[in-house]
Amino acid sequence: MIPVTGTGCTSVDIGGDANLELVDKFCYLGDMLSVDGDADAAVENRIRIGWNKFRQLVPLLTNKDISFKVRGRLYSSCVRSSMLHGSETWPVRKERWHFSGQR
Repeated sequence: MIPVTGTGCTSVDIGGDANLELVDKFCYLGDMLSVDGDADAAVENRIRIGWNKFRQLVPLLTNKDISFKVRGRLYSSCVRSSMLHGSETWPVRKERWHFSGQR
């Protein structure tokens, strides 16, 4: 079997008249997967989704008739959870961590 690298070709023939397009990243079950295997595309997608949820909920999150406790729960359950969905499967690389004063 020959590995598919995407170098120089735009599609893969899988037999018959079926042809698959090669892409650098795609969305699968709500998570962004990229050809290089890092989580940058997934993180950017989740940030975008979180901001969209936040914008949808601004009228409720800024409503002074709703208690801080309820607004906090609303933010946590809708905005934060949508941003963190799937993050437990993202790969962590040492070069991504920058701690001040630590080496």
